[in-house]
Amino acid sequence: MIDRPAQTALKPLLTLLARPLVAAGVSADAVTLLGFAVGIAAAGTIALGEPALGLVLILASRLLDGLDGTVARLTAASDRGAFLDIALDFVFYASIPLAFAVYEPAANGLPAAVLLAAFVATGSSFLAFAVMAEKRGLADTAHPGKGFFFLGGLTEAGETLVCFALMCLWPQHFALWAYGFAALCAITWASRIAAGWRRL
Repeated sequence: MIDRPAQTALKPLLTLLARPLVAAGVSADAVTLLGFAVGIAAAGTIALGEPALGLVLILASRLLDGLDGTVARLTAASDRGAFLDIALDFVFYASIPLAFAVYEPAANGLPAAVLLAAFVATGSSFLAFAVMAEKRGLADTAHPGKGFFFLGGLTEAGETLVCFALMCLWPQHFALWAYGFAALCAITWASRIAAGWRRL
């Protein structure tokens, strides 16, 4: 929901940062892998009881996640790069609730499991529609720069980042953030099922 305005606002900064990388011959895939590594490091620090540092690393990871697409557009975007990006993103998103569960399994285990189940629901509906859209040759006019048909919803990357920030800033309320965001994910899942059913 907030992804498109955020991407528009950040586009000049990402382009400014991407140009030196392109000039140095850094590939979009390398930026993707670095962003993933930083994201997993964020999960590791959270699991060790350092959510504030984890938040800093999460933000750095998501900056790199936006930067890889900009580098790709300034050079040569590829299906392989789009595949790598989305595959690693899903692992990163799952790693953060898991990290909170590892740190406080008694208090956070069940809410983390509920949130991860919600992530599976939204992710599967998202990817399933992308496959069918590709099969039918549907054009994504709302997100023309994406490597696949991007079916939006109430909980996208920006909202997930806000949720993770709340978890890191107030980890004692992790269950509240996890259950609340899982409920929003359920709404996203239902809206994607309805939208996909209509479009297909």
